[in-house]
Amino acid sequence: MPPNKRPRRRRHWGRTRKGGHVPVLLREVLGVLAPRPGQTAVDCTLGYGGHAEELLRLLGPSGLLVGLDVDGEQLQRTRERLAPLNLPMRLHRANFRELPQVLAGERIGGTDILLADLGVSSMQIDEEARGMHYRHKDAPLDMRMDSRLNRTAADLLAEMPEAELAAALAELSDEPDAGKIARWIVRERRVTPFERTGQLTRLILHAKGLTERGANDWRKSPASRHGELHPAAQTFQALRMLVNDELGSLRSLLEAAPGVLKPGGRVSIISFHSGEDRLVKQALRAGYEDGAYEAVSTKAIMPRPAEKNANPRSASAKLRWARRAET
Repeated sequence: MPPNKRPRRRRHWGRTRKGGHVPVLLREVLGVLAPRPGQTAVDCTLGYGGHAEELLRLLGPSGLLVGLDVDGEQLQRTRERLAPLNLPMRLHRANFRELPQVLAGERIGGTDILLADLGVSSMQIDEEARGMHYRHKDAPLDMRMDSRLNRTAADLLAEMPEAELAAALAELSDEPDAGKIARWIVRERRVTPFERTGQLTRLILHAKGLTERGANDWRKSPASRHGELHPAAQTFQALRMLVNDELGSLRSLLEAAPGVLKPGGRVSIISFHSGEDRLVKQALRAGYEDGAYEAVSTKAIMPRPAEKNANPRSASAKLRWARRAET
């Protein structure tokens, strides 16, 4: 190795540096949305403000950024992080299904730019108290992105009928053992309620004929290093999507998008799951066929190999876009 040259580090799979955030497909998002000084932009999934920060800089002092996020604590942290830019922004604790009401309350007739980065932020996944990840051994089965929601993952696992649970696991995460896992959950909850992440992970492993040692062996395997999913990953994803009604919110946003965009305005949506991507693709194409959009992406834009290597959580990201008709 040449002197004074450090080896390149690969970001650890599934974990973001504490206090950090890596916006997915940032260059591609900015290329698609083409923000200009003086425009209005809406970031429907503000998170820690990775995309919003770059949008603010490009919109400049004559522009405006409206940001939405359901996580009150994260919203405040992001507000404090972006404040030193001293650029116009209005941030709201709201689900993006409430976008028309938020814009009406701000007396904004339409937006030039609409961005949604679906799913859950890396920082929320890494926060153990939320219990969103199988990596956490003894966290509460909460999974709420919005603490104002009444139902947690533990509540859902206690109440959901077996057939509905199996269907959700199959639809929301493409879990191949959906029926078996649902059956094991229903049988186990008759004896012991599901309350902790480790308890659920162990049951999933057993339902798949694996042991905890087998899961540890998986983490060290080439499959893990190449980004293949942990045996419990799909179940955790489906439960999180159910708790937060992520597909319902997405449908509402896609329905509202043409009505909140100015003529020529652009929408860009990043999804991380085949069900989400399918909804986005179908809605944008339907809008194009109806004349609401004058152009739509013909195929999904995905991360380059360098981005996937630096930020493995970006690996499943798909970006689709549309441009509102001028008339």
